Amino acid sequence: MAKFNLIEALKEIIGEKNIPMSILVSAIEDALAVAYRKSFDSDEDIKVTLNQETGDFTVISRRVVIDSEELEEPDRQYTLEEAKELDPDAQPGDIVEEDVTPPTSSSFGRIAAQTARQVVNQKLKEAERGMIFEEFNSRIGQILTGKVQRVERGNVYVEFTRGEAVLPTKEQIPGEVFRPNDRIKCYIQEVKPTPKGPQIILSRSSSKFVEMLFKQAVPEIEDGIVEIKSSSREAGLRVKISVATSDSKVDPVGSCVGLKGSRIKGIVDELNGEKIDIVRYSEDPVEYVTNALSPAKIQSVRVAEDRRSALAIVSQPQLSLAIGKEGQNVKLASKLTGIKIDIKTEKEIEDMNAANGTKD
Repeated sequence: MAKFNLIEALKEIIGEKNIPMSILVSAIEDALAVAYRKSFDSDEDIKVTLNQETGDFTVISRRVVIDSEELEEPDRQYTLEEAKELDPDAQPGDIVEEDVTPPTSSSFGRIAAQTARQVVNQKLKEAERGMIFEEFNSRIGQILTGKVQRVERGNVYVEFTRGEAVLPTKEQIPGEVFRPNDRIKCYIQEVKPTPKGPQIILSRSSSKFVEMLFKQAVPEIEDGIVEIKSSSREAGLRVKISVATSDSKVDPVGSCVGLKGSRIKGIVDELNGEKIDIVRYSEDPVEYVTNALSPAKIQSVRVAEDRRSALAIVSQPQLSLAIGKEGQNVKLASKLTGIKIDIKTEKEIEDMNAANGTKD
């Protein structure tokens, strides 16, 4: 690499990748010191200085002066006599420096140019990876739209303007099929630094994905007028989301549904027809549990004093709806409210009371 090209390369990285010149220069100097020791099979204490204006470098050997004629570490020590040839004032214990810069035309000159090029390229890659990591790390919790690049072993690799991410099988909505070049919306779930660059993990099965879809579709949520309090989901089947507002003039559930279902329709379409229950949040656990068990109609709810469990009483016709297929509805309601919910019919309660000899 010519001197001019080296300096230009450094300036280009500084301008485009926002890496301080000092970091680049220090990396090149360290690499050249290692290259020098390898080239000359030396264990010397080497310091390399790079001229940031011309691209010239200087190699300095640093050795300690000892008061002995025998050197234990010849590459790192001078006898007093040797030291005085370089510095007449040298004394035992001093560090004496010697310029050992090889000629530019030497084989080391070519090695130095190659080493500098490798360092610049490596720093360029590191800068790219660092910028991609910072960009996506700052977007964790957001939804981005990308293009499907390929599908391998069930994992979907999604291409964004700056980087590639993976949508693992477990983070996909069951039944979804993607093909190369499909446009896809995903939730940025996690970004991991790795030696090969940042690993960006996407999700479409997370309940947070649904929360962000509502945030995009409902201005009242984006503006903070309506707040999403909690969500629970069984991807591909059903999701429950609880909402609240401090503005008495605003209906939080209606805001999410939209006029004639205009807002929720787009979300249902994005989720491939997944059922969505929008639940009105309440500080009253009885009311909250009742709302969370929708679409079932609940007759009454008894909440334990510690608010960790509750008993919901329903009529026989509402029992299967309250429990849901394979317990799905009550499970999602429990997760949504943070309260373990048990479902009983009126008759079951009467039978229990009769067996216990009580009326209630």
